[in-house]
Amino acid sequence: MDHISDGSEPSGSITATDAGITATDAGITATDAGITAPDTRVLDNPAHERFDLWLGDELVGILGYRDEDDIPGFAAEPGEVVAFMHTVIVEDFGGRGLAAVLVGEALGSARRRGWKVRPICTYVRRYVALNPEHLDILVAD
Repeated sequence: MDHISDGSEPSGSITATDAGITATDAGITATDAGITAPDTRVLDNPAHERFDLWLGDELVGILGYRDEDDIPGFAAEPGEVVAFMHTVIVEDFGGRGLAAVLVGEALGSARRRGWKVRPICTYVRRYVALNPEHLDILVAD
């Protein structure tokens, strides 16, 4: 699987708006969440098979993934399909739209890398339902 974690791929410096989340979708605005472009980064962490969401110098969320060629019962070739398994935001940072920022950037990264995504995580499924521009990179169940 092609992982870029050395900063050569544009990462996180995004807002909820950049991720395709409106105030209605996320229930808040980026300003309400205190999110500013320099403060927020989403980085791939392939050693732990996850995307990390950083707010300043604090790790506040993760989106775990697995290459489907590593999952028993799936027949994907290496790097072909990546399962987005779970999204977690540190409780103190919940309710600010940060999960939407994390998932939006992770889906954007998957698109740039040519990955197809199987959304196992229910939050990822809900995010895509609100942001159908990502449907084309999803794998049907």
